[in-house]
Amino acid sequence: MRKEFPPWLKKRIGDLERVNDLLSLLSHHRLHTICQSAHCPNLPECFSRGTATFLILGNICTRNCTFCMVKKGKPLPVDTQEPERIKEMAKLLGLKYVVITSVTRDDLPDGGAEHFKRTIRTLHEEGMKAEVLVPDFQGDKGALVKVVEEKPEVFAHNLETVPRLYPSVRPQADYDRSLLLLRWAKEVSPSQITKSGIMVGMGEREEEVIEVMKSARDAGVDIFTIGQYLPPSPRHFPLHSFIHPETFHYYEREGEKMGLLVIAGPWVRSSYRAETAWKTVVKK
Repeated sequence: MRKEFPPWLKKRIGDLERVNDLLSLLSHHRLHTICQSAHCPNLPECFSRGTATFLILGNICTRNCTFCMVKKGKPLPVDTQEPERIKEMAKLLGLKYVVITSVTRDDLPDGGAEHFKRTIRTLHEEGMKAEVLVPDFQGDKGALVKVVEEKPEVFAHNLETVPRLYPSVRPQADYDRSLLLLRWAKEVSPSQITKSGIMVGMGEREEEVIEVMKSARDAGVDIFTIGQYLPPSPRHFPLHSFIHPETFHYYEREGEKMGLLVIAGPWVRSSYRAETAWKTVVKK
């Protein structure tokens, strides 16, 4: 039975004309966004503002996380011209800060790290800043080094949920491996701003969320996002509860005590208003 949305989860649709214009541009440039592939509820708002999070390495994932709407199956070969098209699309949109993520490509020897590297370099050569949200590269430190050495403004990898829920939510992932990836990023480049995040409302307990935040901070994470999980379809991991805005404020206050910038709220997603979060950390 579908749960009735509480008042704090009601929001405006956005400027549909601008949304459709951006969808047409993306189609013309043969580009994917996580906004579309994951059915992000913030798509109308972000597309109305002329922003999007680009999805590289195709739109077919090799993993089967139960919370995610992205297509699963056998991916297509890597499109080597994709970084150039992203740059051109970013120029058209007037973006100075570009957020890039990808599907997980366990079929590639380096998990797609070289493609991330080329994309960051292409954007930097154009004078743009780049935030990357990467998969776990199956714990391959060499792959991680390829990405971090290109000096993205923000290196992000999401923990997604609390460890107890991993077997049912992220069966092909490993919590400790993801934490290690974040720790490695700081070890390779101590000045690198790192970021992670989780979704709540999946049955986790508040103390488990706080423990994940502590673990992330211990791994050197600077920015941590917490948003409300909303199942993209009845086939996906079920919604356990709607989290009240005051609980999100509580997580933000607890994060501040740890020295962690926590951005939490019902509509927060890992790339939501990413440039603002980056600027906040840079100014500290």
